[in-house]
Amino acid sequence: MHLSPKALVTGGAGFLGSHLCRRLLADGYDVTALDNLFTGTKANIADLLDHPRFSFVLHDVTQPFWGQYDEIYNLACPASPIHYQKNPVETTKSSVLGILNVLDLALKTKARVLHTSTSEVYGDPLVHPQVETYWGNVNTIGVRSCYDEGKRVAETLCADYRRAYGVDVRMVRIFNTYGPNMHPKDGRVISNFIMQALGNHDITLFGDGSQTRSFQYCDDLIEAFRRYMSLDRATVDAFFARHKLGAAVINTGNPGEYTIRELAEETLRQLPESTSKMVYAPMPQDDPKRRKPDIALAKELLGWEPKIPLREGLAKTIDYFRKMSGK
Repeated sequence: MHLSPKALVTGGAGFLGSHLCRRLLADGYDVTALDNLFTGTKANIADLLDHPRFSFVLHDVTQPFWGQYDEIYNLACPASPIHYQKNPVETTKSSVLGILNVLDLALKTKARVLHTSTSEVYGDPLVHPQVETYWGNVNTIGVRSCYDEGKRVAETLCADYRRAYGVDVRMVRIFNTYGPNMHPKDGRVISNFIMQALGNHDITLFGDGSQTRSFQYCDDLIEAFRRYMSLDRATVDAFFARHKLGAAVINTGNPGEYTIRELAEETLRQLPESTSKMVYAPMPQDDPKRRKPDIALAKELLGWEPKIPLREGLAKTIDYFRKMSGK
């Protein structure tokens, strides 16, 4: 009898976790989603709850857990400033204790791990575009530090479990990602702009709107996850040894660079019925001025690059929020 491979997705009821669960099920996996529903919601996985190869576990990743899995995808951590600043100590704990529990389980069971890190490890970067060898420019005591530094410590733990204990852990530094299942009040720029435009409220730009971001549609990112986890350990080890990187970490993002003002203009272009106007507010503390990934390593290792342009992905996301809000 053929047994399906087993995957655990921490943060499985969240924005990206729910998309990953669907993809893993489509790829033939038995999937367990673990989530404490702090920012995730069962609505994101409602259509999966009766699936014979899917199960949901209500659990906080900061507490130890057990299970026998072939692959563990660690996505459990609030990822938007509004949510991660709401309870900063818990945010740091979710990154640090969460990955410790994942790595300890992987060590005991020989599971392969994908840890989702973030472009925030680069802080307000002094190198542009950002490459994996760049160490970052991060404020350790700012209002964003609970997330930025938590994710940096998590990377350290991944690298050390890999070196010291041989755990097969791979890391992806995710740049701005968007799409259906985003929380409408997560405070991220794309969801903010869409919800403001749908509600005919002013669209708020911080500073003069000239700061840049790179926007990656969720399906492109999930494809990168799956390609990375499908590679055997020897291939991954040889690749990073050749590139003289101390750990198996790659950037995943869309290198197309847009100003925040351009994003606001495109949002309004796709919602011509909106009466929203653009207004300006002071820049938040430690908000990065430029953000753009160098994805050369991901291209070389995975044969991957984003396929979905901002205009197309934005249309799909607007459609999701329109249906969700009944507009």
